[in-house]
Amino acid sequence: MSIAVTARPVSHLLKAPFRISRGVKTAAEVVEVLVSADGHVGRGESVPYGRYGEAVDSVLAQLAPVLVTGDVEAALPPGAARNALDLALWDLRARRTGVSVSEATGLPVPADLITAVTVSLDAPEAMGAAARAVADAPLIKIKLSSDDPAARLRAVAAAAPDARFIVDPNEGWTFAILKDLKPLLADLPIALVEQPLPADADHELEGWDPPFTVCADESVHVGGDLAALRGRYQAVNLKLDKTGGLTEAVAMLKAARALGFQVMTGCMVASSLGVAPALHLGGASDFADLDGPWWLKTDHPGGLRVERGRITPPKAGFWGDGGEAEGLWLC
Repeated sequence: MSIAVTARPVSHLLKAPFRISRGVKTAAEVVEVLVSADGHVGRGESVPYGRYGEAVDSVLAQLAPVLVTGDVEAALPPGAARNALDLALWDLRARRTGVSVSEATGLPVPADLITAVTVSLDAPEAMGAAARAVADAPLIKIKLSSDDPAARLRAVAAAAPDARFIVDPNEGWTFAILKDLKPLLADLPIALVEQPLPADADHELEGWDPPFTVCADESVHVGGDLAALRGRYQAVNLKLDKTGGLTEAVAMLKAARALGFQVMTGCMVASSLGVAPALHLGGASDFADLDGPWWLKTDHPGGLRVERGRITPPKAGFWGDGGEAEGLWLC
């Protein structure tokens, strides 16, 4: 079978600045890959992540040999390039065979799924206002830094008294900050504290027994990373852009469960094209953080919808042109 591969950069403007401890973005800069064979076209999208030395140009450079040769089996490291290609190949396979991704993976997509809704890092008053706007969401993610996290936590908690919280400093704390915040965190309805320390400093978590669940994000990429995290973390965050696609992520989900980890399925700020495949994982996870498309000014027509902290899948035909193989991803 002859396969043609193309790739292009796409920029999706955000409806508001998205701030974390490492910086701010006003657009989601993504790479879209199309793979074509036998009259069928599969699509995938990924987000190059500067934290791992990725940029749109570097991802396109990684993909360049594949575009020339059509060798979709070429070895690519885990990351955005491999993710976009892997997702496009899953989509193409479903269209060519008529076997949905749900059937192939054994991971059906729920019709309705609670997702965390993110409150971006800002002044405490602004974060409180943002939390009030989504206070009907069951689960809110709070982006924090080392700058007065207690005030920001209290502001969000007061504004959304019925929600549970995922606290995410994006590696921005020290162990001393984490210990100082322990009483406050223990007093709040915390679902997870996500990657509080830098990945190269998380040995300080070894043997620590906090009254809340600590989740690895930047410390875990592929299944081979999991075993070393026992004794430091109780949960792991699976993201397609870290694992390098759905193929590795499905295997990693099973491995994480076997090792006793709770699982959160997360995403980058991206369009529904990049996030919808993660619904297969989200339905089998303890937590989902898949509000990436919610941040866009304009998503793909018929894409994911996030309302009151619940996510619903794309409409039938979202993946297809002219209705071809409608819903094969998500059936």
